[in-house]
Amino acid sequence: MMAQYLALKQQADGCLLFYRMGDFFELFFEDARHASQILDISLTSRGEHAGEPVPMCGVPVHSAESYLARLIRAGCRVAIAEQVETPEEAKKRGGSKALVARDIVRFVTAGTLTEEALLEPRRANVLAALCLVRDRVGIAACDISTGRMELEECAPGDIGAALARLGASEMVVSEDGGDLGHAIPADAVSRPSRAFDSERGETLLREIHGVATLDGFGQFTRAMLSAAAGLVDYLDHVGRGKLPFLLPPTMRTAGQAMAMDEATRASLEVLVAQGGGRRGSLVEAVDRCVTGAGARLLSEDLAAPLTEIGTIRRRLELVSWLHDDPLLRGDVRALLRAAPDIGRAIGRVVAGRGSPRDLGQLRDGLGEAMRLAELIAMRSDLPDLAALLVPHLRGHGALIDLFARALVPAPPTERGQGGFIAEGYDAALDELRLAAGNSRRAIAALEAKYRDETGVSALKIRHNGVLGYFIEVPARHADRLMAPDSGFTHRQTMAGAVRFNALALHEEASRIAEAGGHALAAEESHFEDLCARAVAAREAIARTADALARFDVAAGLAERAAEGGWSLPRIVDEPVLEIAGGRHPVVEAALSARNERFVANDCRLVPDDRLWLVGGPNMGGKSTFLRQNALIVLLAQAGSFVPAEAATIGIVDRLFSRVGASDNLARGRSTFMVEMVETAAILAQAGERSFVILDEVGRGTSTYDGLALAWAVVEAVHEVNRCRCLFATHYHELVRLAESCGSLSLHHVRAREWKGDLVLLHEVAEGPADKSYGLAVARLAGVPQPVIKRARSVLERLEKGRATTGGLAAGLDDLPLFAAAIEAAEEKVDALREKLNSLDIDALSPRAALDLLYDLKREANS
Repeated sequence: MMAQYLALKQQADGCLLFYRMGDFFELFFEDARHASQILDISLTSRGEHAGEPVPMCGVPVHSAESYLARLIRAGCRVAIAEQVETPEEAKKRGGSKALVARDIVRFVTAGTLTEEALLEPRRANVLAALCLVRDRVGIAACDISTGRMELEECAPGDIGAALARLGASEMVVSEDGGDLGHAIPADAVSRPSRAFDSERGETLLREIHGVATLDGFGQFTRAMLSAAAGLVDYLDHVGRGKLPFLLPPTMRTAGQAMAMDEATRASLEVLVAQGGGRRGSLVEAVDRCVTGAGARLLSEDLAAPLTEIGTIRRRLELVSWLHDDPLLRGDVRALLRAAPDIGRAIGRVVAGRGSPRDLGQLRDGLGEAMRLAELIAMRSDLPDLAALLVPHLRGHGALIDLFARALVPAPPTERGQGGFIAEGYDAALDELRLAAGNSRRAIAALEAKYRDETGVSALKIRHNGVLGYFIEVPARHADRLMAPDSGFTHRQTMAGAVRFNALALHEEASRIAEAGGHALAAEESHFEDLCARAVAAREAIARTADALARFDVAAGLAERAAEGGWSLPRIVDEPVLEIAGGRHPVVEAALSARNERFVANDCRLVPDDRLWLVGGPNMGGKSTFLRQNALIVLLAQAGSFVPAEAATIGIVDRLFSRVGASDNLARGRSTFMVEMVETAAILAQAGERSFVILDEVGRGTSTYDGLALAWAVVEAVHEVNRCRCLFATHYHELVRLAESCGSLSLHHVRAREWKGDLVLLHEVAEGPADKSYGLAVARLAGVPQPVIKRARSVLERLEKGRATTGGLAAGLDDLPLFAAAIEAAEEKVDALREKLNSLDIDALSPRAALDLLYDLKREANS
């Protein structure tokens, strides 16, 4: 057995090997040690290998999916080795001691999951393949749970942005495909370079979709086809020769969607919050979809906002239509809520992993699609996008009728026990079930007869998987059935019970087994036929699933807009950004949960005033203001209403966000280095149709260096990039740029000091900030009072030196060290304490006490 296991392990391609032994999948050696730690199960041993005990652990076959899910989440890949013959077949092949043949039937990896229990309903599961062809990178991506596939190509420098948009669960690369940069994760799967052949990729796609040419799908480049070849080859490898559901590929072209690099997505927390989860992200604040397919499509929309005005307007028109009619929106959402995820159901059926429950989901989901079409088609004011989608909701009447007649109302997940084909669908099957039912009634009659004949009231006819049907009596009554002329044959003696057989029982058991076997075979045949009918309609079903998802996204966005008082943006093709009463959707949601109000702000960037320099204190709301405007642009171009009183959005082709401080020590980059790399990318790529938000450029180095960099960056953005830009800074010196940069204006977030406390107003106003309020913010943060006093003393010297000599550090030569200053202050405190302790308060007159208070106050202030 170990020889068979080790041979299969060599074929496992570095995966954990699930080795089927009866009702368990067993793991051995290092696989067992690794899996037992992840799954928190016992590590045992079995026999010896090379003189050492063989580590072993196992999981039950019937609950393997839950264990697989944990292993996949931990970054493992698993090979499933199943028994490919029965013990009887093994005996016929090699005798009584022959080992049952096993083979790897499937690889389970993060990007090739289809099982409902292993997938997140509201997140797409993307597998991507990359290939470098000359100086271009081809990318092929698919979600095999729904069959969607897309091809694109980009420059090597844009890989990070493309992969950040895809959010792939697993990545496949050529083993000698060249340096694709640090954007490729360390756990990417390497495949032989011969798998990434463009001509082979073209041939494979033609064969899969049964076409003579791919021209009807798009004009794919050699790089795209090379990546597609690698992707299909990997799917063939993990499926052991059986390809999953793949729809015809779509081509993504440059400029089709708003470009956002990885740093921008992370900064804006579009799909993933800073903590790593969905909570606190933009999608979590916006998502009101009632189906998993709708939630997945919404994430895709937010990850790739559109740049084509006509398509954006059609999406917005559909959202507006549902927003303005709450009753219609409620009816649409109720129908969608009842619709199963037919996109993933058909994916499992096509992949050969479908169940009767999947067929039931297709029946119910297609039925809900028909009802939705009837509801919407009754309207005379149908938006253009709705009119395009409605035909895809129809056309499945024959399939729905077939499945309605063939399947029971709630089909089971497993088909091995039968019971999923409805009564009346197949008369022959009904007769087999009746025969099996009559035989079971005959068994009950036999049991009563045997009790009467033997006089043993405790006699029972039982059944198990090993013995089949048998008669069981308590041991004290066994003698009555042991007599030679009793008609019973002894089978087994148990502790406290004895088991027998009888000719009549054997005959009835045979009839039951025969009828039951024929019934199961008939149901299996019907299942295969129903699956074939679904597979034949797979592309039409996928289009219906997409249409349902689009209606869900539109209805969910309409619901979110009504819930939050969001407005319909106006999309134009001019380089403007005019937002009245804009709000940050995530921050506003968090404040609303605490019954607090978000302070809305306006933003107006036009050709003559396209760069705002925003000052003001930390914690005053600068970063929130910057991000909320970027998110409003993103939401509008994704086809959503926006959190604002009104908004006019000029199409943004590239969105950049450099907000927040972070390092990347794994790549040898400090916080300042990361800041400069991201700033360099913006200066190199931003154009006149771009929108850029920059926060505190230059803060990670010396004051003079930082000021000089910030000054030069502002000038470059104004003169070279000429894009719409919000630039937040604490460098007051930058206000002088307003004198030389005609399209730059000064703004600040308002704050006031009241009785020694800082009051943050979170309002954006015109003009420069009057001061930075840094010491006040430090006091709010809990910095010790002696440190605040010392900082104020140093600040006064710095400002005095700069005013008199122009040098920032002038006047510091005679400034005592912090420790000496604190010691001097403590001496004054001790003198004051001594004076207070020496007072005889009872001897003081009111007048003397008042004079003394004035003296103490003067002394304390000094």
